[in-house]
Amino acid sequence: MGIGTDVHAFAAPDEERSLILGGVEIPFERGLTGHSDADVLAHAVTDALLGAAGLEDIGHYFPDTDERYRNADSIELLRRARELVGDSWSVANVDAVVVCERPKIRDYRQKMRENLAGALGVSVSQISVRGTTTEKLGFLGRGEGIASQAICLLEAR
Repeated sequence: MGIGTDVHAFAAPDEERSLILGGVEIPFERGLTGHSDADVLAHAVTDALLGAAGLEDIGHYFPDTDERYRNADSIELLRRARELVGDSWSVANVDAVVVCERPKIRDYRQKMRENLAGALGVSVSQISVRGTTTEKLGFLGRGEGIASQAICLLEAR
């Protein structure tokens, strides 16, 4: 079992960034800042997967100092992390939560689940994505960014 956590701040209002969560572009006035596409959900799932397999974290394999990963598609990075984990492990399930006041993710969760499942090579029924808020507390509650946490369970084949 592995756990992953990621946090990204919203980009400056004049910076043109799309908001990507779970590989879904969500209509919103601001995107997240980061070296890649800043997909906090995909990053948390990637770290959970790598951790469950006893591997290094996402930054080890896809460092933000490497220009090859500038604006990278984080679902593709998750797919590559799944390849690193190898065939001796199968993904039993992933449970993930996105933490933000806005935007509400309810209408996008199914597509996020499909994207994550596709990258991991599993059924959508093995992926859970939920949203929550911090009841306006802290930097997330003030709308300064978005966080995500994920847990991944692997089974030996």
